[in-house]
Amino acid sequence: MSVHSEIKKVTTETLRKMKFDKEKITMLTAYDFTTAKMVDAGGVDAILIGDSAANVMAGFETTLPITLDQMIYHAQSVVRGTDRALVIADLPFGTYQSNPEKALESAVRMMKEGGAHAVKIEGGKEISKSIKKIINAGIPVMGHLGLTPQSIYKFGTYKVRAKDEAEADKLIADAQLLEELGCFGIVLEKIPADLAKKVTEAISIPTIGIGAGSDCDGQVLVYHDMVGMNKGFSPKFLRRYLDLYTEITGAVAQYVKDVKSVEFPNENESY
Repeated sequence: MSVHSEIKKVTTETLRKMKFDKEKITMLTAYDFTTAKMVDAGGVDAILIGDSAANVMAGFETTLPITLDQMIYHAQSVVRGTDRALVIADLPFGTYQSNPEKALESAVRMMKEGGAHAVKIEGGKEISKSIKKIINAGIPVMGHLGLTPQSIYKFGTYKVRAKDEAEADKLIADAQLLEELGCFGIVLEKIPADLAKKVTEAISIPTIGIGAGSDCDGQVLVYHDMVGMNKGFSPKFLRRYLDLYTEITGAVAQYVKDVKSVEFPNENESY
């Protein structure tokens, strides 16, 4: 058994040590109390309150519409259900890009009101002043490079990023800058596996991959995708560990049938 599974509370320092000890880091998303309880009990090292809540919880096409208030609500719910995992919350689109003061204000609200242990923001050099301001205030920041879903309209696609040399060089430089600024880790999303390996070896802070190969220091998936609650989303990087969509719709159909036929409730289920 891993020594880190014995740790009562995972911190940013725990993740750094795991990289140093070459022990893989596990992360999943959660957006509510019940899910957080199950994910935490399953033993993940970190829980990400992703702005992917905009997609899986609210049904939006992109992550852009979710607000800081909504993210704080999700964070509060997750923190109440978590005992061991490090809880990291996304700062949503528009809450940190425009100026460092606004970025700090958003991060402070997420920590004070949301109860998160750290925040995650997307981008490299272009948001360096915001990152610096947040870290200087004593708030841990996780970076996010590669496919950055908040920039979907700039990219115009959710395809793999940094395939060409110029973009790959920028990504490595951005990763090194994020480390210099004091980020405790970086999510690498949908980039070639060999580039993710290069980045992971070039920096001393942990990399968490999603669609970035097995050489990252850890992996993250969206919980709803991993347990098969989403039917239409099947990217190459996703491994489904359950087919909950079929299980749940089957259970609901059985419940409907039982109520209609007066099979439920029976005598034992009545007072």
